[in-house]
Amino acid sequence: MNLPRRQFFHLAAGAFAAPAIARHAVADAYPSRPVRLLVGFTPAGGNDIIARLMGQWLTERLGQTFVIENRPGAGTNIAAEVVINSPPDGYTLFVTNLSNAINATLYEKLNFNFMRDMLPVAGIAQAPAVFAINSSVPAKTVTEFIAHAKANPGRINMGSAGIGSTGHLAGEMFKMIAGVNLIHVPYRGNAPALTDLIAGQIEVLFPSLGSSIEYVKTGKLRALAVTGATRSDAVPDLPTVAETLPGYQAASFYGIGAPRNTPAEVVEVLNKAVNAGLADPKLKARLTDLGSVPLPGPPATFGKLIADETEKWGKVIRFAGIESQ
Repeated sequence: MNLPRRQFFHLAAGAFAAPAIARHAVADAYPSRPVRLLVGFTPAGGNDIIARLMGQWLTERLGQTFVIENRPGAGTNIAAEVVINSPPDGYTLFVTNLSNAINATLYEKLNFNFMRDMLPVAGIAQAPAVFAINSSVPAKTVTEFIAHAKANPGRINMGSAGIGSTGHLAGEMFKMIAGVNLIHVPYRGNAPALTDLIAGQIEVLFPSLGSSIEYVKTGKLRALAVTGATRSDAVPDLPTVAETLPGYQAASFYGIGAPRNTPAEVVEVLNKAVNAGLADPKLKARLTDLGSVPLPGPPATFGKLIADETEKWGKVIRFAGIESQ
């Protein structure tokens, strides 16, 4: 199912091989009408927040409206397939994310091969999730939560944005390393899971930091740690899970993808515009406030990240025996 890594990188790098005259001609004309930017999740989640920030920047930078379109379902596969089957002209784009790397292993049969059919355009940001619990859970540290979970095996509900979602895999990795038994409760998106966490319908969730940071700051939910390799500047007092469980690391990523065969000059226009946004002090500060770290660079660099994450999470999926439904 997976495309060989060398061939994938060749596709990403080869996007810039068009003749110079044609490149400039198309680049000068693009974009000449509104652009659709599809998000594979419901509104208000981390992907949606990042998409709207970058969509606003691209609208202002390129002079055409970038319309955010939410197409949730099947772990982003529905939205991805819509984009892959769209004309490769730069007017239908996709918010690429960690779920796409996960799905390469999670789904045995797809109507597309993501690494072959979705061209990496630009990385936007990388962000940890937050290990969040309902305030009624008697734990204020990761160590205390592990003790509580081991004392109540199979009685603690762990929500997620859906089977195979970033939060689900972050939770499965936690269960695997901590040796605890949590009951997975999948939702149709991050927002409804957050709502039920606050209401006490579930006890634990690994939401994106961007979607949950305000709830953390206002005390509506209790955050025990962040899931990245280092502490987050957005919540510097929160430890990492790895400070309790060495080797644990789960960070999502966000970027832009386009259908294979999208003209190199269009990819170049978009990549330069995104990178300009990541260098803009105001947008950069906003991403930092959301707990995200900018991911500037050429398409090939973003493509390598997708390939690396595909390999990493494939191992977790196979170990935990996770299957799509």
